[in-house]
Amino acid sequence: MTSNKNPRFNHFSAGASNLNLTENSNGTRMETTFGPAFSAVTTITKADGTKHRRTPSSSSTLTFSPRDEDDVMPPISTPRRSDSAISIRSLHSESTMSLRSTFSLHEEEEEPDPLVFAEQPSVKLCCQLCCSVFKDPVITTCGHTFCRRCALTSEKCPVDNAKLTVVVNNIAVAEQIGELFIHCKYGCHPSSNGKPAVFEVDPHGCPFTIKLSARKDHEGSCDYRPVRCPNNPNCPPLLKMNLEAHLKECEHIKCPHSKYGCNFIGNQDTYETHLETCKFEGLKEFLQQTDDRFHEMQVAMTQKDQEIAFLRSMLGKLSEKIDQLEKNLDLKFDVLDENQSKLSEDLMEFRRDASMLNDELSHINARLNMGILGSYDPQQIFKCKGTFVGHQGPVWCLCVYSIGDLLFSGSSDKTIKVWDTCTTYKCQKTLEGHDGIVLALCIQGSKLYSGSADCTIIVWDIQTLLKVNTIRAHDNPVCTLVSSHNMLFSGSLKAIKVWDIVGTDLKLKKELTGLNHWVRALVASQNYLYSGSYQTIKIWDIRTLECVHVLQTSGGSVYSIAVTNHHIVCGTYENLIHVWDIESKEQMRTLTGHVGTVYALAVISTPDQTKVFSASYDRSLRVWSMDNMICTQTLLRHQGSVTALAVSRGRLFSGAVDSTVKVWTC
Repeated sequence: MTSNKNPRFNHFSAGASNLNLTENSNGTRMETTFGPAFSAVTTITKADGTKHRRTPSSSSTLTFSPRDEDDVMPPISTPRRSDSAISIRSLHSESTMSLRSTFSLHEEEEEPDPLVFAEQPSVKLCCQLCCSVFKDPVITTCGHTFCRRCALTSEKCPVDNAKLTVVVNNIAVAEQIGELFIHCKYGCHPSSNGKPAVFEVDPHGCPFTIKLSARKDHEGSCDYRPVRCPNNPNCPPLLKMNLEAHLKECEHIKCPHSKYGCNFIGNQDTYETHLETCKFEGLKEFLQQTDDRFHEMQVAMTQKDQEIAFLRSMLGKLSEKIDQLEKNLDLKFDVLDENQSKLSEDLMEFRRDASMLNDELSHINARLNMGILGSYDPQQIFKCKGTFVGHQGPVWCLCVYSIGDLLFSGSSDKTIKVWDTCTTYKCQKTLEGHDGIVLALCIQGSKLYSGSADCTIIVWDIQTLLKVNTIRAHDNPVCTLVSSHNMLFSGSLKAIKVWDIVGTDLKLKKELTGLNHWVRALVASQNYLYSGSYQTIKIWDIRTLECVHVLQTSGGSVYSIAVTNHHIVCGTYENLIHVWDIESKEQMRTLTGHVGTVYALAVISTPDQTKVFSASYDRSLRVWSMDNMICTQTLLRHQGSVTALAVSRGRLFSGAVDSTVKVWTC
């Protein structure tokens, strides 16, 4: 019993030790060691080799107990010598004393075992909540260490009053506690002072001290462990070391065949005589073979049970796999249904487009049959010549700078892109500065003006393509811009603001009021400004900034206006295009054919004829001959609503919700 059973004077290895050696002239040597708890252990070695050990005295035995009347840590003083060591209140059951793989202590809901330390533990190894040596130490969120149970049952830290939440096991402290030396529990008895859960060293018990982490191994084989006689539980309790001697004298020895029904009980002498006459002794080999066979059957049954459990496990996994396959199948069916719905919608869209094309062909055939050749001129058929791609959102406005063949496009991606329409046909630069959708663009001289949903107007230098000024223009989004007579006009909710252009700055000149809704369309022609709001077009004299005429419309809000040499044209929310005579201000015609809002209008005039282009929610552009007020062509290329138009040098540019800009020429 010497392996891993250290004498009680061993000091624990967690801390540094000071060693004093003194040798007298008579050959007696005194050796004193100091453990980390600062308690002295003295070993006296005489000349004949005998040793006497001195440890702190039992007359000043210190006891750690659960919190007494005062809720504070008990004072720790240096005790004096005795064979009995410092006793600490019991912590846990025997199973608790074995450390985990990480040397942390378990907490079991069992009767606690005696826990008497060979030396006084450091106060640093004591929990500040229960005032005992740490049991399963853990680190909390506040950085302090407590017993796991204390941390889980207490609300706040006693040091900084923080809420206690367990973070991780304190392995380092657990290892230090595991290295502490304690007395075997079979070498301890309850304290003589009668305090519950307090123990002291029993001089008649087991004399060994052991590491706390090795307690279970030692106490499981300790010679001082109480045992019961295996022959009869009525035999008096005895120690393990005395069991062998007791069995030789025991009067309650049972026959080895008692499990088969033999009722013999006697001492060792009568036991040997009984075996000679026991009827089961002659059947010993047969009974043993029967037991072996029975054992084999039990093993076979266990194997069958394991196989059944394995098959059940496999069946469960197969069921889970089938469930997963069913879910995947349902998901694929859902995707198929979604794709089928999308294909149906696309088919309906294609059918609608085909119907529109058939209507156009019917109109053309009718005009040809009526002899109206002027309305159908093959030389004037517009075709898509290219597409500008680059925006990350719908295109809402277009503007052309004819001097440099530059096209500007504003988008929901809050940017303005500059396109070369003459040589490279690529994006020259992306202008960034707005915090909202770019809704309007206008050019005056060498300056570009952009209006946005962020309620501002930004001034850009076209030569350098740099921002030179930002004006907080309206309290609502700036929907449209137009310039004339060195003035800039901006439209918003129920308001038109007139700005004097002074270099790179804008000076507010006047605000035009009396408007009933959003102003989404502004056009300046000669000395007049045309503004569109809800079912109304107002005509303003640019020189006096006074309203000189009001045109009433139908079809909801006016979204677009175009002015030719002879007509005023407007597009409305409800599919209609109204035409007035510019001189008499009388309505001449209402053009139909679009399915949805007419977002934009543009004019291309030649000495021979005037054409008006309309862009609509229905993804189409229509070409109208103003000579006879009929549609001569429908352009279908965009994949979204067409929202903006611009013309330059006989070319038409169209922007759409599909984020592209297309170029149309004859």
